[in-house]
Amino acid sequence: MDRLTLERRQVWAYLSAIIAGLLAGSAWPGLGPVFERMLWPTLMLLLYATFVQVPLLHLREAFRDHRFVTAALVGNFILLPALVWGLVQWLPPDPALRLGVLLVLLVPCTDWFITFSQLGGGNVPRAIALTPVNLLLQLLLLPVYLWLMAGTGLSAALTPAEVWPALVVVLLPLALAAVSERWIEARAERAVLRERLAWWPVPLLALVVFLIAGAQVGAVRNALGLMPLIVPLFVAFLLLAALIARGLARLMRLPVDQGRTLAFSLGTRNSFVVLPFALTLPAGWDVAAVVIVAQSLVELFGMLFYLWWVPRRLFKTSRAM
Repeated sequence: MDRLTLERRQVWAYLSAIIAGLLAGSAWPGLGPVFERMLWPTLMLLLYATFVQVPLLHLREAFRDHRFVTAALVGNFILLPALVWGLVQWLPPDPALRLGVLLVLLVPCTDWFITFSQLGGGNVPRAIALTPVNLLLQLLLLPVYLWLMAGTGLSAALTPAEVWPALVVVLLPLALAAVSERWIEARAERAVLRERLAWWPVPLLALVVFLIAGAQVGAVRNALGLMPLIVPLFVAFLLLAALIARGLARLMRLPVDQGRTLAFSLGTRNSFVVLPFALTLPAGWDVAAVVIVAQSLVELFGMLFYLWWVPRRLFKTSRAM
């Protein structure tokens, strides 16, 4: 199996991992604390393997095509946050539920959207160049978005004491990835390390969702009743994000391959980065992490639809948009 085939089938790996985790957590409840202790180092490994694939030291390359990067930044950091705010108004006034939705929908993906851009006939070099800008901007802007949208309940949940472990889990792998990138690029033969690490995210994320399901069996059961509310919302987000990409591509007169890349950028979200923050929330906010995992599964099934819809309907010609 090559890596592209593994990534194409990753949704089934995650579903299997969730089911296995729920079964293990239900059969052996005493494993919950063990799973929780394993979760944090596994998350850090996952984030490191993911961040190593991001060209963190090559920000300038993202701005060589001004039209594409403008469309991507306006879409991801202005139009989609406005869309998310509107969608959240349809949810019940449950702070944990709303926070989970905000966390996962406000930040653009920096990893598997590249794979889907490749599978969907997008412009992979543009996708790769965009990733460091998306990653750094989301880390800076997410606190601002949450402050504007999450309401007063957020301050009670995300206290400094609760947040700092999540910041370590995110920022330490980010710093190590930047150091690794410098070390890898010093010699051409070291590039094989990055290629090997590119195999890690799928099995590591499968292990992460297994551990979450096993440790949070009760939270998952409690959240089942919310699925009829949040799954349609996530589906609506996917459809509207693609249509926004279509409109931006026409406005900026992007070539078809760049329009496809824009659609996959707007449609995919960065659950890896926000998951540590959801997992540090105090008791009673457990549903936020479950919402993030659920969105990831909906998104992956949505990407299967995108792979048909984006190249065959939204961006099917070779002329400039």
